[in-house]
Amino acid sequence: MFLWFSTLGLLGIHQLIQNPNVLKAINPVYAFRFLVIYPSALWILGAVFLCTTGAEALYSDLGHCGKRNIRITWFFVLSMLLLNYFGQAAYCLSLLPGSEVDLFFFYATVPPRLLPYIIGIATIATIIASQALITGIFTLVNEAIKLKLWTNLKVKYPSTHKGQIYIPFINYFLLIGCLLVVVLFKKSRNMESAYGLAITIDMLMTSLLMGYLMLVNFKNRKIITLWIFTIFISIELTFFISNLNKIIHGGWFTLLLAAVLFTLLLFYHKARKLRSKVAEYQKMEEIHPLFLEVINDAHLPYMATNLVFPTRSARTSFIDVTIVHSLFYSKPKKAAVYWFLHIDVTNSPYGISYTTETIIPKRSFFVKLKIGFKEPHLIDLMMKSIHQDLKLSGEICGKNVFFENNANEIPADFKYVLIQSRVATDNHLSLQEILAIRIYRLLKSTGLSAMDDYELDNTNSIEEKIPINVAKIEEIAITRNS
Repeated sequence: MFLWFSTLGLLGIHQLIQNPNVLKAINPVYAFRFLVIYPSALWILGAVFLCTTGAEALYSDLGHCGKRNIRITWFFVLSMLLLNYFGQAAYCLSLLPGSEVDLFFFYATVPPRLLPYIIGIATIATIIASQALITGIFTLVNEAIKLKLWTNLKVKYPSTHKGQIYIPFINYFLLIGCLLVVVLFKKSRNMESAYGLAITIDMLMTSLLMGYLMLVNFKNRKIITLWIFTIFISIELTFFISNLNKIIHGGWFTLLLAAVLFTLLLFYHKARKLRSKVAEYQKMEEIHPLFLEVINDAHLPYMATNLVFPTRSARTSFIDVTIVHSLFYSKPKKAAVYWFLHIDVTNSPYGISYTTETIIPKRSFFVKLKIGFKEPHLIDLMMKSIHQDLKLSGEICGKNVFFENNANEIPADFKYVLIQSRVATDNHLSLQEILAIRIYRLLKSTGLSAMDDYELDNTNSIEEKIPINVAKIEEIAITRNS
């Protein structure tokens, strides 16, 4: 990238030396005069705007490179870009009246013998810039997952730095999207309208968010903040208006794609808000009597020796309501030992550790498992290791309940119960809420299942759907005939 931008600067300097008069354009008076005098100046700004785009690829990889690197690099990049654009303008001024005009002014400024080199390095720079955008999208999606704005996806870490991530599903989604765009637009020139409109909207959104953030953080400097905000918004609104005529020339694709993604995010968020109406946790002490009743019931058959429930609750004094329903309110699940497992992925790449807290001596334990972000989630293997530790320390018996006289020392079995909550069918929901739930389920189906996340299989795990009430129950009038 250093070679690419240096080349841009040198090409610009080469043309500037031949026609330095173009540097008069630094004076903003020429720009204002052009906007006032020329009748279609506003719409020409839409084409001029494309000169400002492309460099934003620097910011797309901000999460990986850090803001200091971007700030230092920007001075160099901006200088080389300005030199190149001045050089292209100088080339245009040097053209004689009636001479044949090459629309690709950039390549026209390149000496013929250097053209293969320039095309080669431009291709490499394009690949690098696209890679920066791809990794930037990975970061955005990963943040959306953490903020519960998108379903859980498989995230891989190619290095020991947690900021460097790879999301296979998004990578294939981008591949399909790129192929669709190529088929739809056919030529890169046809994409200019869609691209320019996308960047102006993106810049407007960024300024609106930044303005809001500054107003919140600098409440004592509202006047200064509003002035800065007004200047940025005025410039960007001008460019936005100048790009509106591009909607019918391909800009519609940008608006359609943005509208679809926004709709999915909005209804996914609404579905999660419905879910938040339900109490998520119950006090552990409240279910102790139920535990003892199930454990001491001689007529109830064992489901497994070790029954493991992954839980979202990080507090040992609370347990997920859905787990309580699964344990007691459907068919009671009897086991020799109950395990409630909370997993915490740490910021360190490697290392696995755990802590345990006894709920019922020898019969029930709360396990907090800390896993490095590069460690595989081999939950079954880890639980068997924890089981062996507690067996050696005498905290559990460790025998297989299905073999009373276990002369052959058959190891204790494990069963994992993975629970999903589902809105009960008898809930009275509005059309908007029904749509939100269906979109939520659609997106969840594209995400990573709990079984895949914990690297389990059908032989040692079961998936349960627990109905929850998020709205009023439907009222049905029913009578008994005599």
